[in-house]
Amino acid sequence: MKLQKALLILLVIIGIVMIYLGVKANLPPPALTGVGFFIIAYLLNQKGN
Repeated sequence: MKLQKALLILLVIIGIVMIYLGVKANLPPPALTGVGFFIIAYLLNQKGN
């Protein structure tokens, strides 16, 4: 369970970084990838509960 929580936190951090880099460089693909990381983290969290 601790490993799953750590992976969820890592996915959220990577998502935030990707969105930040995408917005800063004015590039949509990294920002969309960041949103995808949030969706994956959400789905994994729902599966774990």
